[in-house]
Amino acid sequence: MNWITSYVRPRFSSLLQRKDMPENLWIKCPETGEMVFHKDLEANMWVIPGSGYHMRIAARDRLTHFFDGGEYAVLEAPKVAVDPLKFRDQRRYTDRLKDARAKTEMEDAVLAARGRLEEVEIIALVQDFNFMGGSLGMAAGDAIINAMELAAGEKLPLVLFAASGGARMQEGILSLMQLPRTTVAVQMLKEANVPYIVVLTNPTTGGVTASYAMLGDIHIAEPGALIGFAGPRVIEQTIREKLPEGFQRSEYLRDHGMVDMVVERHRLRETIATLIALLLKQPPRTLALADRSADDDGSDGADGEAGASPPPGEVAADETADRPSAD
Repeated sequence: MNWITSYVRPRFSSLLQRKDMPENLWIKCPETGEMVFHKDLEANMWVIPGSGYHMRIAARDRLTHFFDGGEYAVLEAPKVAVDPLKFRDQRRYTDRLKDARAKTEMEDAVLAARGRLEEVEIIALVQDFNFMGGSLGMAAGDAIINAMELAAGEKLPLVLFAASGGARMQEGILSLMQLPRTTVAVQMLKEANVPYIVVLTNPTTGGVTASYAMLGDIHIAEPGALIGFAGPRVIEQTIREKLPEGFQRSEYLRDHGMVDMVVERHRLRETIATLIALLLKQPPRTLALADRSADDDGSDGADGEAGASPPPGEVAADETADRPSAD
């Protein structure tokens, strides 16, 4: 044994090993290709700063940004039978549910919560597209109906954020039954004179648009959201014609009278708070729509309320008051 053979080998392998990097540190804008650091995107409510493109936002994140102080209480959803049809395609339905619950930390596609918006107690429902495409099944239907019954019983305004690909095929006819059930629940809100505001996000399609999502007192859409029953590709293949540019997008539907206004995500809180106050026939706590009209017109607040016209896709406070309320 001598110094030639007795030595410690340098550990180059530890220096050469590349540490695992977390995924999705940078997110690409689907429209412009702009790369945005995910922390910056999260801080901006998942709206691309440069293009204004609205990315999908998780249900809990949306509620945190929506309620006063980010404080809310989740409503317990009724328990329903799991996989009543014993459905299986490439994978078992129970396995798909397990993966979706692990991914979203939700029991199903709909999250119901109770909190305050500009000091007014309300109930909010959020569909999370990350949970099996926001599909409507028995659990989601019961969560919606339970929240609507509570809102009707306690006379609380209800706000729904819709995002769905339609009915959940793994539950077959049991899923389709939720369409008339939720429609009846909406009628309960109207009979109780409770404001019901729907926010249509990207995408809102299928049976959801054939039921509760298109029965609100006011329909708001986020910019660029796809809204419709069948998708554009299916329609083009059926009628064998090229559809107009922007067909079934928020702005197109606003221009053709299917939605009342298109509102950017950062302005949803103040807009909905103003609408709820008007529907409840109360003095608006946030005169967002009238004040913004005045600012756009370059006049002061007193003059602006009388003469300014609202931005495209939005309505002025006095115009909203003339709309049919929950009464």
